[in-house]
Amino acid sequence: MRVVHVVTLVSDNGAYGGPTSVATGQLEECAARGHEVALVSLWQGRSRAPAHIGSVPLRTRPAWAMLPGRFTGVIHPLLVKDMWHSMGRADVVHIHAGRDLVSLTALVVAVLRRKTFFTQTHGMVEPRRRAVVKLFDRLYVPLLRRARGCLVLTERERQAVAEVIGPDGPPLLTLPNGVRSAYAGAAQHPRSAREVLFLGRLHPRKRPEAFVEMAALVHRRLPDTRFTLHGADEGSLPSVLRLIASRGLEEVVGYAGALGHTEAVRAQARAAVYVLPSISESFSMTAIQALSVGTPVVCTDGCAIAGELARRGAAVVTDGSPRAMADAVCELLTDEEKRSAMVKAGHQAVEEAFSIQAVTDRLEEIYRDI
Repeated sequence: MRVVHVVTLVSDNGAYGGPTSVATGQLEECAARGHEVALVSLWQGRSRAPAHIGSVPLRTRPAWAMLPGRFTGVIHPLLVKDMWHSMGRADVVHIHAGRDLVSLTALVVAVLRRKTFFTQTHGMVEPRRRAVVKLFDRLYVPLLRRARGCLVLTERERQAVAEVIGPDGPPLLTLPNGVRSAYAGAAQHPRSAREVLFLGRLHPRKRPEAFVEMAALVHRRLPDTRFTLHGADEGSLPSVLRLIASRGLEEVVGYAGALGHTEAVRAQARAAVYVLPSISESFSMTAIQALSVGTPVVCTDGCAIAGELARRGAAVVTDGSPRAMADAVCELLTDEEKRSAMVKAGHQAVEEAFSIQAVTDRLEEIYRDI
C-alpha cells in the first residue's frame, strides 16, 4: 500500500510537537510492515531539511509566513506541487489537519485528486467563535466533511469535532497515539537521581510558570533537586525567567531551549521525574514517551488521558496546583518502592494501550476498509 501523510511543519526543534511525532511514528511503523510511505510537510530549521526522518522519505519546502500566526499562516507555493505529485501515486492520504493553510491546501488537493483521504485533528479542531475562524471554516469544514473518516483521540475530541463538522460529517474513528517502547534501552542512559523535567511549548496553556512555582516548593524540602525546562518559547519565557529570578532559583531552575525529537527522548530518559502542568491536553505524546523510557509522570486532571493513566497506576494525577505537583514530585524522589511500581505500570500501559504496533494495527484496518 502506498501511504502519504501531510503534516503542517517539521522542524529541528520539535516546534509543531505532537502531530509531527505522531505522523512520523505511524509512517515508520507502516514502512517496517512493507508499505511505501512518504511525508509531505513544510520545514523550519537552521540547516537544510533532511531527506528522511528515520525510514520515512520527507518531501518538504521552507516555511514562509504568509499570514499572522505561528503555524496557521505558514505555507510555500511549491508545496502544492509536492502534494499533487505525492497524492497522485497514493492509495490512501492521511492529513494531520489543524486550522492552517497547509492543512487547507492538502484537503483541497486531495479532493481535486479524487483521493480517498482521512483526517486526524489532534485536538486542534474545536468550536471557536472568533470571526476569522468562522470565515476560515466556511472553506475548511466542507472539505473536512469529504474525508473517508476523521481520527480522534478521545471522547472529548469526538464531541468537539462533531460540533464543528455537524451531522453530515464523516465517521469519527477513535485512534490513540502510540510510541515505540524504549524502556529496555533507557537503562543505557545515565539517569539523574534529582532532575525534574518540563518538556513542552512555553505557552500559557502549558503553564511553565506553575512548574517554576512547584520547583520552589520542592527545593525547600529537597535542596539538591534540579529543574530543567525545554521547549520553544511561545510567549511565556519572559515571565518564566522573571519568576525564576524573583524566587532566587537561578542555580536551581534552568531554561535550556527547544529540543528535537531524539534529544527530547534522551532528556526524558535522563530525568528522574517528568512533570506536565498543562491544564488542557488532548492527549500528550510527551507523557506517553516519558512512560516508554521508564520516567515517572506527574500530570494534571486537565490531561485527556489522565484518568486512564491513574487507573493503571502509571502516573500521579493532580489538580494542577504547584503544591499538589510538588507533593507528588517529592514522593517520587524519596519513595523508591512507589517509583518502581509506577515505572512498571507505565511500561505496561505503553505496551497494552499506547504502543505504536497496536496503533498501526488499527490504522491498517482503517486504511483497508475503503
